[in-house]
Formats: sequence, structure tokens, C-alpha cells
Amino acid sequence: MSGQRIIIEMGMGNDLHGRDYTKAAARAIEDAIRHSSLPLFETLGVSHGQMRVDVTIGVQQPGSVDTEALKAGLPRGNPTVTAVNGGLDVTNPDTGETTVIATAAVQAFLPSLAGKWRVKTS
Repeated sequence: MSGQRIIIEMGMGNDLHGRDYTKAAARAIEDAIRHSSLPLFETLGVSHGQMRVDVTIGVQQPGSVDTEALKAGLPRGNPTVTAVNGGLDVTNPDTGETTVIATAAVQAFLPSLAGKWRVKTS
């Protein structure tokens, strides 16, 4: 991987009734990025287009995740989305209905910023 990782956020999402792995994954991504703010872009004059975003989704059926739809839903950067085995499927013993739980790791990378910033020592 090229670039320096500037952020990693984790999230969890679910689909309670539809057994929709993409919906659960989208909610996990939203949970991960909802708490992130990267003011360094404006501070350093760096374009969001320079940011590489790598998303890893964990679900029990990775082949059921529409990674292209998830990629299209990311707000910034140049994203890749990969689905891997993980998450949970929880079956209700009374109804047989399955709840899908997805986990997400969202990582952002920028080209080296060496020499472009320094910590103030006021």
C-alpha cells in the first residue's frame, strides 16, 4: 500500500429482517465514518481527491455484498471496498428469521505529508 494511513475507523451495522448483507454493510460504513472529521485537508490545502480510502467489510456471506454500490456511496476520496468473511448471522429460534450483522474498517491514506506541516510549540 502506498501513502500514509491518517485514519482508521471501525463500525457495525445490521439488517434485522431482510437478510440484506449490503444494507448491513452500508450501515456499518456509515457508523464508522459518522464520527470522523479531517480538518487537515483545509489546513494543509490537500485535495480530498488525493485520499485513498480502503474499506473492509466483514459478513458471513461476503459474495452477497454489492461492493460497487458501497463504493459509490462513499463521500470522499478514491475508494476500494472488499468484503471478507466476518460479522455474524443470528437466527431467532422462535421464527427462524436471521439478523445480519456486518463490521467495517474504514482506512484513509494520503501521500507523504513530510515537510508540509509541523506541530506548534506555543
